[in-house]
Amino acid sequence: MVERLVANEKVVGSSPIARSKIFYEMIIWISSYPKSGNTYIRSFLASYYYSDDGKFNFDQLLKIHQFPNMKFSKFQPMSREEASKNWIFNQNSFFNNEKLNLVKTHNCLIPYKGNEFTTKKETYGAIYIVRDPRNVITSLTHHYSLNYEQAFNYMINEESSLLETSFEKDHSNFTFLNSWSNHYKSWKNNSYFKTLFIKFEDIEKNKEETFRKIILFVESFKNNKEEIDKKKFYNSIKSTNFTNLKNKELNEGFEESVYSKKTGKKINFFNLGFNNRWQKLLPSDTIEKINKCFNKDLKDLDYSYE
Repeated sequence: MVERLVANEKVVGSSPIARSKIFYEMIIWISSYPKSGNTYIRSFLASYYYSDDGKFNFDQLLKIHQFPNMKFSKFQPMSREEASKNWIFNQNSFFNNEKLNLVKTHNCLIPYKGNEFTTKKETYGAIYIVRDPRNVITSLTHHYSLNYEQAFNYMINEESSLLETSFEKDHSNFTFLNSWSNHYKSWKNNSYFKTLFIKFEDIEKNKEETFRKIILFVESFKNNKEEIDKKKFYNSIKSTNFTNLKNKELNEGFEESVYSKKTGKKINFFNLGFNNRWQKLLPSDTIEKINKCFNKDLKDLDYSYE
């Protein structure tokens, strides 16, 4: 566990530290490239850790904050580079406390203009979710009102940032993505801290085992020898299944949904889920471009061409 001695403001006598506090830094990132299943994982974790019975509601998600974020910035950076210089400072300013900090991010771990996103001094570990890029692209086109050509160029651009962060005077929300390929590899191959690397598709294949791995990973940092709360665990799985999340959005609304740039109407955040099948949705030329561009990645991640 990372410990820091922090001096009180008042100093008595010649002693440099009259009294001290030990702060435990405990950031566990929930990271992914956009539209890769981050919200699904967060919903499960929120219902397990922030409810009494494992039954999910959208308010629980508010306890898992997103970073970078304007509300977690002590300054008003005037550029992306200035924002990136404050990433680590802001993490130390807002997340040094004695509770579990599950924090969502879409940022990659590749330095921006020489500025690191985080290090082992600020971070305990990370849960990273990767998704077949051919399914990612269909979700990108839906969520951001892009055509396939625009979405593909976005995914291969090493200067890409989160599309919804465009500010003239305050760049606190600046989230550096890089390309889809570099994004997942920056987290998967990092040597800073432990990373639980999971495939979104594994949730569909074996939801119970995948979520069990996630809980045990989080608990390993808490030095908690208690067993998984089975009742909460199964309630969390049941209450956060995709159909339930989709129905809750339709009935209650969801603050992470966005408005279409074309029609001005609200776009449902929970769209196809596991029914997002690139084989049925993608035009052949887009499939060909992705297969060619990400050929090595698809093989390394064991994603089928069929």
